[in-house]
Amino acid sequence: MNQLTFLIFTVISLIYIAPIFGQDLHIQTYGNPTDPTIIYLHGGPGYNSVAFERTAAEELSKAGFFVINYDRRGEGRSTDDKANFSFKETFKDLNRIYKQYKLKKATLVGHSFGGLVGTLYSEKYKSKVKALVLLSSPIDFQESFKHILQRAKSIYAKKEMSVQMGMIEAIGKMDTSSLIYSSSCFMHAIQTDAYSPKSPTDEAKEILEKMKTDEIILKYGAKMTQAPVYGFWDNEAYTTINLKPNLKKLFEQKTTIYAIYGKEDGLFSRQQVEDLYKIIGEENVKYLDNCSHNPFIDQQSEFIQVLSTWLK
Repeated sequence: MNQLTFLIFTVISLIYIAPIFGQDLHIQTYGNPTDPTIIYLHGGPGYNSVAFERTAAEELSKAGFFVINYDRRGEGRSTDDKANFSFKETFKDLNRIYKQYKLKKATLVGHSFGGLVGTLYSEKYKSKVKALVLLSSPIDFQESFKHILQRAKSIYAKKEMSVQMGMIEAIGKMDTSSLIYSSSCFMHAIQTDAYSPKSPTDEAKEILEKMKTDEIILKYGAKMTQAPVYGFWDNEAYTTINLKPNLKKLFEQKTTIYAIYGKEDGLFSRQQVEDLYKIIGEENVKYLDNCSHNPFIDQQSEFIQVLSTWLK
């Protein structure tokens, strides 16, 4: 594809807010629609796709992919007061995106909670999924919560933070299926810098500096909405889900599955990543140095190179 053709496709497809069955989903596309398609599934619930959109989507399209980036119904910029926050509703919207862009197959890149969405969609619609890429995605939510608390407890103990140690002890006595338990775990993940590498690369530092002045990121980057959190918990009990059996079955059925995780992601232990090795094969997992929960920022060049190697 020559440079002029790429520019035309980019200008035409860069920003498109798509009406779907009377409601709006905020969708942005990047690149040439004739290239292999990637659909990015953002984290949450209650978050949006802004960070990926503003840092990595266009760069990924330059590597030869047609990238579809959208906010789930009722989340981020896809406002919908009637959203019911269920996997059934989410899958309907995904199928409509497939129909709208005339897609027979696409690769699903599921970040964090988006990996859960991608896995369950792949089970239900195998013929539509070229590959599933798990990107810093909880495989067993309860295992991740235990690891978060153990990690936080260790950090607080070293710093002799007795109040925080007491909080961890109290959380450990909660009903682990409750929303307050999972929310408390994530709160301590944030407080112990679970989402950031200790020594960011020069590339990551440059991206992060640009993010500080990006108006879209400043407006939406830290915006969380509570309705999806409660909705998905009420409807799907997602905080108790263990995807290991699902992934094993998918892999045995010849679904192509890859995974990318950061070695400094405080949400996952090394053992959890090694469990993935056993399910989908170590050759299908990239475990990145100097990388935490956002590989598309922390190790962007390697992230794009890995996807290019796997998906082309």
